[in-house]
Amino acid sequence: MTIYVGSDHAGFELKEKIREFLAEEGYEFEDLGPYRYNREDDYPDYALKVCKKVLTGDKGILICGTGQGMDMAANKIPGIRAAVCWNEITARNASKLNTNVLTMGGRMIESDAAKKIIKIWLEPTEIEERHARRIDKIKKIEKGI
Repeated sequence: MTIYVGSDHAGFELKEKIREFLAEEGYEFEDLGPYRYNREDDYPDYALKVCKKVLTGDKGILICGTGQGMDMAANKIPGIRAAVCWNEITARNASKLNTNVLTMGGRMIESDAAKKIIKIWLEPTEIEERHARRIDKIKKIEKGI
């Protein structure tokens, strides 16, 4: 599994720290940008780049100022189940809900907390029947049913 990472300008600094962390931990990942700080970056552009890759069966991490913009953009793409996480509890819940994209706020959390969130989110979890049932319902909503 590859983890695709992207941010806008507000999440750039945290993204760089997350890249280092993923490399140190031995995760396979690809940085989809930006590759340098640019105040004019827009989160929907990077959400789309990452989510297109995630649709192949991998996972993605998106960072903007609060995590909410990236979350909104990502969840517009059918097949993406993104969740904003700000602590270990929300990360564990997102993992149980079989999310494929994690969003975080670069202005909201410190890098050490982000690293803990990522580790928890990436831990394999068994999807409970009730969550699987709900995910199936979300898929029907995506299809307009």
